[in-house]
Amino acid sequence: MTTGSEHSAEHFLELIRRSKRGKFKIYIGMSAGVGKSYRMLQEAHALLQNGINVKVGYIETHGRKETHALLEGLPVIPRRKVFYKGKELEEMDAQAIINQHPEVVLVDELAHTNIPGSKNEKRWQDGLDILEEGINVISAVNIQHIESLNDVVKVVTGIEVTERIPDSVLKQADEVVNIDLTADELIDRLKAGKIYTKDKVETALNNFFRPESILQLRELALKEVAGQIERKVETEIPKGVSYRHEKILACISSNEKTARIVTRKAARLAGYYNAQWFVLYIETPRESADKIPLDKQRHLINNLKLATELGATVIRNTSDRIVNAIMAEVEARSITTVCIGKPHLNLLQVILSTGVFNGLLKKLSQNNVDLIILS
Repeated sequence: MTTGSEHSAEHFLELIRRSKRGKFKIYIGMSAGVGKSYRMLQEAHALLQNGINVKVGYIETHGRKETHALLEGLPVIPRRKVFYKGKELEEMDAQAIINQHPEVVLVDELAHTNIPGSKNEKRWQDGLDILEEGINVISAVNIQHIESLNDVVKVVTGIEVTERIPDSVLKQADEVVNIDLTADELIDRLKAGKIYTKDKVETALNNFFRPESILQLRELALKEVAGQIERKVETEIPKGVSYRHEKILACISSNEKTARIVTRKAARLAGYYNAQWFVLYIETPRESADKIPLDKQRHLINNLKLATELGATVIRNTSDRIVNAIMAEVEARSITTVCIGKPHLNLLQVILSTGVFNGLLKKLSQNNVDLIILS
């Protein structure tokens, strides 16, 4: 148990740690080619002209002439060369960045997966290490690389993005800036060969760069930045102002697909409200350790791990009375919103015939708790 003085000391140490940490700025966009890297380089030139020690840790120009031209005059930290499967590859040299300790460093392609054998699996982890050394980081990421949006992006584009960053990385950013273009402007850039080489344009137009997909990705990017701004505003609200602090409880089962969807969508909801959130799994007698199939057990462990990675507090309880177990957590943790997966039956049938669901609705209503059914 922590005493008041110990808690005060821990809080003070946390403030000191944050003050020593570098500032983190992320440019976010709806897709490749909107101009994130270009904007980062423009900002680097402006900082350099104002006497700031800024260096390029890693920039991916993708062969775009206008972007590549902006590298002229900027100090670049050489990439480290790594041999992997008989090939010489290049990676950002995070240790060299830390050793040189510039005031500001550019770190592009935040969701990139490092070559096996690197200190960190992902570049976003390198970025956090650099921040911890007191170096300010300017970075960039596309909206489709955010973990909790993975299922949504797959539906919108038909493509499952494998390189992703946890939502918690965005939450650590001091500033998130959206680089926005209309769908027509982006397609014009693509057709003009400013995003990919001419031989790849037709394929891109038929896949990721369909107008309807771009519009939906643009909406996701705008919502993400709006959510970041809202979180910042909330942290600046005076203490005396009355404000309902959302707390979200996502209830999952051992159903792999439904649990994953509920977890990711609840993470998005928690992000929009800047809310503390929890993922609850209730083990019923028929799913005890000696009865649940091994594949279901494995999927459940993976989904609980996903919840932790997305920033949730995971709760595992054992009970044969599901409603009572949910309500116990609602009351104990002052939950304001409960999220569940869409029932497999027609909703009207469920309400009329399922006592568990009906009981949950009644108890939540009595406690002024919102219920969200995620499909």
